Amino acid sequence: MPPQPGEPYPTASHVVDYLRAYEARYDLPVIRPARVTTVHNGDTRLTVETEQDQRFAARIVISATGTWSRPYLPHYPGQRDFAGRQLHTVGYHGPEEFRGQRVVVVGGGNSAAQILAEASTVADTRWVTTRQPRLLPDDVDGRVLFGVASKYFLARQTGEESSGVAGLGDIVAVPPVREARDRGVLHAEPMFTHLTEHGPAWADGRTETADVIIWCTGFRPALAHLAPLRLRDQDGHLALDGAHARGDNRIYPLGYGDWTGAASATLVGAARTAKTVDAEIARRAAA
Repeated sequence: MPPQPGEPYPTASHVVDYLRAYEARYDLPVIRPARVTTVHNGDTRLTVETEQDQRFAARIVISATGTWSRPYLPHYPGQRDFAGRQLHTVGYHGPEEFRGQRVVVVGGGNSAAQILAEASTVADTRWVTTRQPRLLPDDVDGRVLFGVASKYFLARQTGEESSGVAGLGDIVAVPPVREARDRGVLHAEPMFTHLTEHGPAWADGRTETADVIIWCTGFRPALAHLAPLRLRDQDGHLALDGAHARGDNRIYPLGYGDWTGAASATLVGAARTAKTVDAEIARRAAA
């Protein structure tokens, strides 16, 4: 990727520009818009159908739909009774709309810590997590994380033990998070057990009044299009044999997180996993 003038690391727009230029340079046959709704068995091949009434026949399907289109909201008793507003991370667009309100932030990851850091400057905030969150050391930045992820990838290739980024902590101490820590607002309370009309409640009888609950509870793999193939087990997990789906070696899930390859939900991890998938498909084609 070419360097970006004036930036030590590429910004999001620079990455998008690079990918767009990559597509143009190699004249990749990308069809858009084409939102896939279902993949099912045809007469002799897989059939891929889209919302635009397109239909494709395929010997092999690489499913790389990611997780970001499927936000996850856990279920807690009383959620429907709560009279305030509830939103997921994807619905958060800045702190100003919460000015003067009582806000409960749920979750122990980067999104929760960064939203809490912002919202706490204009609102009365509470932070609740299922376990005590761990901040990474202040000197850990993107370059360090890249190196740790690379070591984790190599360790998995050789069968060695490695905890990856998770061994360092849960939350990158970016400047807003460090500032919030210094203000004393990064105090996490145990997770509530249920919701009432007015806010969260705990098993010991303690309650809080809240206007807003922000669920920073992550995402799940977007795999609804594969449902007709019945590949998931009773726990909803899609198991792999090597790089392809167990039960159908024509389906290759790619880019959904560590279960499809080390750090495969990142650009570098997806690229590494793609090389493995590509090589296996090439061997099968040659055979």
